[in-house]
Amino acid sequence: MAAVAEGLEPETAAVEDAVRDATDAADAGLGAPPLLVGNRLSLDLYPRGCHRLLHLCARQVRQLLEVEFLRLSGHEDPQLLQATLARLPWSLPRLRSLVLKGGQHRDALGACLRGSLATLPASLSGLAHLAHLDLSFNSLETLPACVPQLCGLGALLLSHNCLSELPEALGALPALTFLAATHNRLQTLPTALGSLSTLQRLDLSENLLDALPPEIGGLSSLAELNLASNRLQGLPASLAGLRSLRLLVLHSNLLASVPAGLARLPLLTRLDLRDNQLQDVPPELLDAPFVRLQGNPLGGPSPAPHSPPGTPVVPEMPRLLLTSDLDSFAVTPLGCSVTLACGVRLQFPVGATATPVTVRYRLWLPEPRLVPLGPHDSLLSGVLELQPHGVAFQKEVGLWLLFVPPRARRCREVVVRTLSDNSWSDLETHLEEEAPKRLWARCQVPHFSWFLVVSRPVSDACLVPPEGTLLCSSGHPGVKVTFPPGATEEPRHVRMQVVRVGSRELPALLGEPEAATSPLLYLSQSGPPSFLRPVTVQLPLPPGVTGLSLDRSHLHLLYRAPPAATWDDITAQVALELTHLYARFQVTRFSWYWLWYTTKTCVGGLARKAWERLRLHRVNLIALQRRRDPEQVLLQCLPRNKVDSTLRRLLERYRGPEPSDTVEMFEGEKFFAAFERGIEVDADRPDCVEGRVCFVFYSHLKNLKEVYVTTTLDRRAQAVRGQVSFYRGEVPEEVPEEAGAARQKRGADTPWMATLPIKLPRLRGSEGPGQGAGLSLAPLNLGDAETGFLTQSNLLNVAGRLGPDWPAVALHLGLPYRELQRIRHEFRDDLDGQIRHMLFSWAERQAGQPGAVGLLVQALEQSDRRDVAEEVRAVLELGRRKYQEGIQRTSLAPGDLGPPGSSASQSAEPAQA
Repeated sequence: MAAVAEGLEPETAAVEDAVRDATDAADAGLGAPPLLVGNRLSLDLYPRGCHRLLHLCARQVRQLLEVEFLRLSGHEDPQLLQATLARLPWSLPRLRSLVLKGGQHRDALGACLRGSLATLPASLSGLAHLAHLDLSFNSLETLPACVPQLCGLGALLLSHNCLSELPEALGALPALTFLAATHNRLQTLPTALGSLSTLQRLDLSENLLDALPPEIGGLSSLAELNLASNRLQGLPASLAGLRSLRLLVLHSNLLASVPAGLARLPLLTRLDLRDNQLQDVPPELLDAPFVRLQGNPLGGPSPAPHSPPGTPVVPEMPRLLLTSDLDSFAVTPLGCSVTLACGVRLQFPVGATATPVTVRYRLWLPEPRLVPLGPHDSLLSGVLELQPHGVAFQKEVGLWLLFVPPRARRCREVVVRTLSDNSWSDLETHLEEEAPKRLWARCQVPHFSWFLVVSRPVSDACLVPPEGTLLCSSGHPGVKVTFPPGATEEPRHVRMQVVRVGSRELPALLGEPEAATSPLLYLSQSGPPSFLRPVTVQLPLPPGVTGLSLDRSHLHLLYRAPPAATWDDITAQVALELTHLYARFQVTRFSWYWLWYTTKTCVGGLARKAWERLRLHRVNLIALQRRRDPEQVLLQCLPRNKVDSTLRRLLERYRGPEPSDTVEMFEGEKFFAAFERGIEVDADRPDCVEGRVCFVFYSHLKNLKEVYVTTTLDRRAQAVRGQVSFYRGEVPEEVPEEAGAARQKRGADTPWMATLPIKLPRLRGSEGPGQGAGLSLAPLNLGDAETGFLTQSNLLNVAGRLGPDWPAVALHLGLPYRELQRIRHEFRDDLDGQIRHMLFSWAERQAGQPGAVGLLVQALEQSDRRDVAEEVRAVLELGRRKYQEGIQRTSLAPGDLGPPGSSASQSAEPAQA
């Protein structure tokens, strides 16, 4: 001990200053240091963990001498962290495991942020018993010099750092069995790596390695080697000398060949060579069942005659950019890269199809039958349908979907959800940021179906073997599930989700300041509903409650089994084992679990209300009229925190009443807007039922619609003062009279949410009631019955929404600039006349021409008027639907394939799960 202390003398001043500051802070009320639980000290979950540890050291707490496991956060102040680590050799002399991980904080995309740890004090080499060191998710650029001096080290975790190389001194670790350095910047490996004769698992995936040293063949005990996602162009022949190797992962590299000796490794059970450039593979590997070769140009074309010898041939992949009037494209065995008009990207690798296939796509507006959401999920995108359904590709197809960034990111993740094998499932998803607020969800799909982007609580999963296993939550380390041996006869998949609960929700609901809850835990599994042996579940005690001070009569374990919405108190049915920080209990069936600490006795009904409140979104409803065209009304449902910024942006072009009072809505809840007191919707729309505009609330989407309204009352005598009311649910068969609706507003369970005034001003002079007053044009229909018509009324609606953007639309429609000047001169001081004349004169010339409607939609999109383009698409969809229904009524065609859950699709496609 004295020798170690002498070696620390240069750091004494900094250490003592840090200790003094920490002690003063703790004495000033930072909170009492946590009691030790056995030989473990976990300070990564506490704020100011270094302060707490230095405070314990300064007070010379005797239990520190028994600590063998220590966890600290890598997000601590760097200087304070160094000072804390410098004291470990004499404060915790028996330390065996040291975890200094970052990653507890997340960025805008939900990815883990690196910690501030960039080095380690030299004195750390004095930890003679240290066997496990975890430095993941930090900012290390070089391996600290003290690490190779830890002679007893058995496991070293360096993933998610900034390492560009590993030192030769690493080969001096005689007891090392596990080394992980994934997601770094390694370009080369030290030759001394081959002298780690005890190393059993080596993970170097997601780096920049382009070659391996031949000495790697000296790893005589190596059983698992992961080199995926590097830049390897070849492998040393010595790799075939790894006689203990069972798992070799080499996918996503640039390999052109592999040593034939790999096929003769006696214990090899899996060889992953996917997504390389292999054209010639040893026959022994081609026929081996444990080898995966997808994504390689096996048997590909020979180099061109004029290419230098050895030049690899990369087939030219066609690139397609679809315009808005195209909804299909062809894919050949050569593959292709496709960008759809809606922004979705697809990449078909070479050999994805053996024969040419025509792919069709369609965007659906989100609605509950198309959007399967869990209780705490949020929708981030529209619904994309890709056809043909169910056709399996020989290689997985890359899919990129744009989505809205989620507002809540802590302990949540973004996934792509798809319909497969009669049920909805989530694909492995990677996030990419192309520009600020332009985010992509990337995934690989084996076949086509429906796809959407969802934000959900972080999901942790594992395969439970008969031997048992341990499942821990990555978002909340205190949540664990232990499966004993014999819990299952056959392996089964288990999934865990943890939902954090706000500290203010429960006290406000119960009127009890001391009330608190644990996180919500949801467990699900495949296979039989029950386990053969009880499974142990660990939940953290509610905040502010410890196992040594709590009143057990106030602690309640609640259980919910879907589809029931009730929560049952099962405290008396289980044996709760309490530690200082956690509660453990055993179950044989999985569902929802929740720990409550409250003086209330009957908590089941209160838990149901609290659970509903967790899922509710507080929103406001707005109804605005365009200043220059009051017949155009904007309806929108906005999250409460976005109302002010949205109104500031809209009030330059719109005016109207103040937003409604705050109401609460569930994700995916239906509601509708009804115009009352003489005002009604002007045109037939696909989202209207009996003149009521239908909505579905999704918290991250716009929930916005613009409609044109009219009135049967005489506006030449006086203005029409009407209103628009918002109601929950679907449009009923018999909408109540306005007087009856007003009476219903007073009821507790009324569907009414808000009513906002709408005013149509009095018409001046000889002005008529319609938008087209004074405009003499022959009736026309643009398009055809099969693809959908745009009528004169539809074109008037489009004209009324273009405003000052009309010249850009006209130029994209192909009108010459001289004609724009003529229209401006002929209808000077009349903006509406300019727009209508431009649009209708163009439509008359296009009458009977194929593709005219598609040209209009494309021109609107190119002019940044996607809102109008989407409404035109909706009108066309309504026309197509009516046309197909007419054909089916006359038995001229079979039923069309509809979305999941529709009556037309039930015979061909599975219903929504």
